[in-house]
Amino acid sequence: MNLYVNFASYLGVALLLMIAGLLLFIISTPKLREFRLIAEKNATAALSLGGKMVALAIVLGAAAEYSVSLIDMAIWGAIGIFSQIIVFIVAELVTIRFSIRKAIEEDNKAVGIILFSLSLSIGWIVAKCLSY
Repeated sequence: MNLYVNFASYLGVALLLMIAGLLLFIISTPKLREFRLIAEKNATAALSLGGKMVALAIVLGAAAEYSVSLIDMAIWGAIGIFSQIIVFIVAELVTIRFSIRKAIEEDNKAVGIILFSLSLSIGWIVAKCLSY
């Protein structure tokens, strides 16, 4: 395959997976309106969503780097996206006494920093698990 076509193909799939991953995050947390909160200058919502975006980029970059084909990259990218969503849902369940959603809505920046760090940590771990 032509080098430029190969690059464009991988980039296109990665961007589509990034958009799909963000949409899945939004769908999986329907009570949390992160974009509305960000428009209202809620830094915690920005940290939470920004962490998810950076983590997805780390996972998708690893999927592209370690894949043997475009289909392989798409499969592992999707696995990485679902892994991160599951971890975020589990984090909400584990903190049953403490509502992450409410903390984000109240702009609790300490929670935002923890969520950002959690997203990066999980993204990094998932990315490293994608290597053969």
